[in-house]
Amino acid sequence: MKFIEVENNKYELINNYKDGFDLNEFTSHYTDFFSDYDYIVGDIAYGKLRLKGFYEETNKKAKNINNYKYLDKYLTDNCAVDCKYFVLKRVTGK
Repeated sequence: MKFIEVENNKYELINNYKDGFDLNEFTSHYTDFFSDYDYIVGDIAYGKLRLKGFYEETNKKAKNINNYKYLDKYLTDNCAVDCKYFVLKRVTGK
């Protein structure tokens, strides 16, 4: 398990497909906009990192477009074929 802390938010790196996670690249793209999400997914295509926030299915803010349950569909429909990507899960509590 790898943990990352950025702007007083702690995340666990739960998937690092094709070694897509780069801490410097992530922190340069991260804004407080993402602090509300349960997950942050980063995908890399053509050398560019794109971040997207997702919620747990049980979160009242979850919709089809940002429900973690549909992550595979997002990766298939919206990301380059077999691209590098990573998934960070927000760590709450102590």
